[in-house]
Amino acid sequence: MIEPRPRLRDRAILVGAVPKRGPIGLDEPLEELALLARTLGLTVLERVIQRMDRPRPRSFYGRGKVSELAERARALGADVIISDCNLAPAQVRNLERETGVRVADRTELILDIFASHARTRQARLQVELAQMEYALPRLRRMWTHLERIEGGTGATGGPGEKQLELDRRMIERRIADLRRELEVLEARQGRTAQARSGEFRVALVGYTNAGKSTLLNRLTHADVLVADQLFSTLDTRTRAWRLGGAGRVLVSDTVGFVRNLPHHLVASFHATLEEVRQADLLVHVVDASARDPEAQIAAVQGVLREIGCDGHPTLPVFNKCDAVDRVDLNYLRGAHPDGVFISARGGAGIEDLAGAVRATVDRHRVEVELRLPLGDGRPMAFLEARGQVLRRDYGATHVTVRARLLPRDLGPLREGSGLILGGAASEEPPPRFPPPGP
Repeated sequence: MIEPRPRLRDRAILVGAVPKRGPIGLDEPLEELALLARTLGLTVLERVIQRMDRPRPRSFYGRGKVSELAERARALGADVIISDCNLAPAQVRNLERETGVRVADRTELILDIFASHARTRQARLQVELAQMEYALPRLRRMWTHLERIEGGTGATGGPGEKQLELDRRMIERRIADLRRELEVLEARQGRTAQARSGEFRVALVGYTNAGKSTLLNRLTHADVLVADQLFSTLDTRTRAWRLGGAGRVLVSDTVGFVRNLPHHLVASFHATLEEVRQADLLVHVVDASARDPEAQIAAVQGVLREIGCDGHPTLPVFNKCDAVDRVDLNYLRGAHPDGVFISARGGAGIEDLAGAVRATVDRHRVEVELRLPLGDGRPMAFLEARGQVLRRDYGATHVTVRARLLPRDLGPLREGSGLILGGAASEEPPPRFPPPGP
């Protein structure tokens, strides 16, 4: 793997831009960037804001602000300047030349965080692909003492390729290899998803560090990593959640979102985000204790639109309500009357959440009556795992069951021997019922 630039380290100055007629609170626009920097272990020395309506082509920020950044970097001993606005490769080079320190933008910072948190093979491949695609247009000559590499085809050998061209070709080959490997993993995930196609699937989505993993642990007694940092979860984890008499659903914890999530990451995490696209219900987990929950909601909705999920049924769930004062909580309740208010850590409101999900599942279910042979317990096990059994009437050789289940679960029952569905019996061989597990 080529790493044209080393990982970000040490002390940082943050810089960002707001419109000239923007808000008075100038520190707030960089709050998220500061959280991202601290997640990577950087020490934030200072935050600098420029009011501007249009970026400057040469260095994005104005000449005076660039001079101020150079002066502050020298005075504070900064190792890196991080821009909240994404920069073109030429703008990065110009800023580094004029300030004398390394310059990174928001996308590079997020890619570094993802790289440091990737644990599984799939996550590492996805992050590396995003890094390669980000680095490709930003390659620059790293060996200025080399003029040309021999290897031309002329009479005297002729000029060879520049080192930059060799690097570019190597990265392009690596990108192709990564895409092939990820296609294999995606195909494997597709087969797993197909095996779960009969289940009602719930995907936890939301801003990073909103408490999705804590909620998954609370609902399913899973042992998923929980950390008070951004992007602690990069891999989708799916667990079964039993809803009492309403059967069970599959709950998936997904990667967290932020505003302006890099397009390289959205494309690279296609397989991971596929769980969101295939879900029957999105549970949008919102950090109610955040400084601006509405901004986080808007950021998540933007990412959902980008991946084609803006039309999915969505249940807003406001987490960390035990850390919110009564006035702010009442405002959120008034602004989101369809929301569920919980504390995933403390357990408050979990029954309300279960009731809301049960109601959603019930709206998708249909009520049927079946006649099952007493000698075969598989159909009944299937019904109890996938649906809600309302009544059983036992006869000499059969049991008549009234149940509620999803329409897609009727297929195996319609094909079975000795089953009566809607009063019609069948003489075909017994069906192969899917296992109740995920």
